[in-house]
Amino acid sequence: MSSSFDRYQKRKLISSYFSVVVSIALVLFLLGCLGMLVLNAKKVADHFKEQVVMTIYLQDSAKDVEVNQLKKSLAMADYTKTTTYVSKEEAAEIMKAETGEDFMDFVGYNPLKNSIDVYLKAAYVTTDSLANITDDLSGKAFIEEIRYDNDLVEIMNNNVKKITFWVLLISAIFTLIAVLLINSSIRLAVYSKRFIIKTMQMVGATKRFIRKPFVWKSVQLGVIGAIVALIGMAVVLYYLNQTFPELELLRQPVMIGLLFVGIFLLGIVITWFSTFIATQRFLNLKTDQLYY
Repeated sequence: MSSSFDRYQKRKLISSYFSVVVSIALVLFLLGCLGMLVLNAKKVADHFKEQVVMTIYLQDSAKDVEVNQLKKSLAMADYTKTTTYVSKEEAAEIMKAETGEDFMDFVGYNPLKNSIDVYLKAAYVTTDSLANITDDLSGKAFIEEIRYDNDLVEIMNNNVKKITFWVLLISAIFTLIAVLLINSSIRLAVYSKRFIIKTMQMVGATKRFIRKPFVWKSVQLGVIGAIVALIGMAVVLYYLNQTFPELELLRQPVMIGLLFVGIFLLGIVITWFSTFIATQRFLNLKTDQLYY
């Protein structure tokens, strides 16, 4: 009978520990994923900004030396990420591939212009910067026109500001929720042993002596939960890097390492603090209050 009861108690204890580890791991995993989103939010935003193209259309009378000089000056400019020269013949082939029809059969000639596609660095993809660049380049006589989607740039910049604000706000709220959830799981685990705590206290054990094994066990569970969470984060990071290599998510190993260390330490700190507070609460209760 006693052996059966001991096995029951052991299974109940293991189940309690398992639920605490799962709670800690899940919360830390979600918090870590949110941390990765915060760290890479600017990189993702910059990636989309750098897809905006400024097209410089050249006059047919433009000399090769002028075009080559423009290419070199654009390549050396601070605002340029990459440039691509598109001849009028290449432009015609691109349009033919997109529409499925050869428009020159109807027109009789190629009305398109030689052009240079300029992809700007993210910091320069703003309405003011694009206007300044356009004004500077428009002074060259052999440039016929400069085009870019100004409305798209404005919408993109406004959305980036909104998304950044909400991501930071959600991160703060989620961090608070994470602390409360882990604290709740730890308190439930300690609550199930409240009579043991009071019994030890009644036979003369000091608060520090009683608290120590509870805190140590919770820290161990926090470490296990944090390790599980970090493994999950590593899998997600690897998958995203394989799926979206253009984002170069692994180009910041120091920041990623600090995030992983931060999540690991957070798991330890939260479990230690929660257990300390929970055990202190039951240590301060009177015996008759343990039943409420």
